Amino acid sequence: MKKLMLLCLVVLTTFTLKAQVNVLEIDAVGGKTQINKNIYGQFAEHLGRCIYDGIWVGKDSPIPNVNGYRKDLLEALQALKVPVLRWPGGCFADTYHWKNGIGPLADRPKIKNVFWGGTVEDNSFGTNEFLNLCEMLGCDPYISANVGSGTVGEMVDWIEYMTSDDDVPMVQLRKKNGREKPWNVKFIGIGNESWGCGGDMTPEFYSDLMRQYSNYAKMYGGDKFQRIGCGSNGGDFNWTKVLMEKGRNNMDGLSLHYYTIAGEGWNNKSAATGFGEDLYFSGLKKALYMDELVSKHSAIMDQYDKDKRVDLLVDEWGIWTDVELGTNPGHLFQQNSMRDALIASSTLDIMNKHSDRVKMANIAQVVNVLQAMILTKGDKMILTPTYQVFKMYNVHQDATLLPSNLICEPYKLGNDQIPAISSSASVDKNGKIHVSISNLNPSKEIKLEINLSGKGFAKINSGTILTAAAVNTVNTFEKPETIVPTAFKNAKKLTDNKLEVSIPGKSLVVLELE
Repeated sequence: MKKLMLLCLVVLTTFTLKAQVNVLEIDAVGGKTQINKNIYGQFAEHLGRCIYDGIWVGKDSPIPNVNGYRKDLLEALQALKVPVLRWPGGCFADTYHWKNGIGPLADRPKIKNVFWGGTVEDNSFGTNEFLNLCEMLGCDPYISANVGSGTVGEMVDWIEYMTSDDDVPMVQLRKKNGREKPWNVKFIGIGNESWGCGGDMTPEFYSDLMRQYSNYAKMYGGDKFQRIGCGSNGGDFNWTKVLMEKGRNNMDGLSLHYYTIAGEGWNNKSAATGFGEDLYFSGLKKALYMDELVSKHSAIMDQYDKDKRVDLLVDEWGIWTDVELGTNPGHLFQQNSMRDALIASSTLDIMNKHSDRVKMANIAQVVNVLQAMILTKGDKMILTPTYQVFKMYNVHQDATLLPSNLICEPYKLGNDQIPAISSSASVDKNGKIHVSISNLNPSKEIKLEINLSGKGFAKINSGTILTAAAVNTVNTFEKPETIVPTAFKNAKKLTDNKLEVSIPGKSLVVLELE
């Protein structure tokens, strides 16, 4: 009996040891799919202080600006290499009438933002200001057209104003407003969240409406841009089925929206600061649900579109928490922690993994709203931990995804668990391999063995790490550089095909191999 118990203990110990082995196998020559740079896209809605006091302060502001655009923010976004920017919403898009936002500022009528805090805006940031901003950033514009309260004619006029070079009234109007050449608009969204704030429609009704709008968008815009159909709210797979069944030939892309709620639900999202490990864990677990969502929506799309002609665009995502105390509840201003940075990195890993179908993603939002890249307060500005993740992940933009297989230990909390590691690997046009690795376990350093097959590497060019003292650590206006990337040196080359990395808890590491 004692021998049997000893044997069981040995077997159990052996099994446990094997389960704790952390290995990332990377096929260094088998990559076929390009990671579209637009997966690292941004979203700017007329919501709270995103546009006004965020991007736009006006030419007469005491805050340093470039023709009205906040100078420090402009420089920060240029450094981020933003590939695509979505505007003007969001829910705001389906109340926005674009002609109110063009021409002399003094002549533009004010508008009440009925969705977000009841704020009255002066329309000083409109089509010209947005599209000129995109040119300054070197990014592609993604315009959300008003389907909920607009008309086909209004959309057609907007398309001509932005993209046409014909001798027609809308082009003459654009030239009168100081813009001679058309802008290069790459994406037109046919409405936003039409299942909810964009009109409370059924998928069947929206599908017919989308076909009508898309038909005219094609007639007046030709092949200048992609037409994006309004997709599902999270796990509403029937919406995707109906849109693909009835409207796949009338759109070039289909959107998907999913927000991470770390708390109990929409009415109790939990605070962005001061949380414990329970809300850290639940935030990560719910963020990782994105993998299942994208897989299931992609599978439905594959049934009707096996050649993957219609792209999947996750054009709203991120963690949504309760607003900061003392701020307008309708302005959705929240802080940004180390937890949020790891939610961003693991979500981007999921998008990279599905880059055969996912061709764009737009985190919500670029400044002062939800999981923002940047927070501003008067003339002060801070870069959030999420901003640092996007900057570190620049190396994956338009690189080739390298097939990989990750075997890792779990991160356990109570009776629940998630994988302790999230990763991506890609090779750029210069042949440099980049590996991003997140250790989601907040309190344990993990040793990871990385094996390359098919090709060796000569050296570890560089390593960068993002981490913090605690999962709820944030950058503040008083201490704006509490969480910033630093050099990472805990990677060692074992052979020409193998290296070992020791990754601290709650951290993200990016390596460059050559």
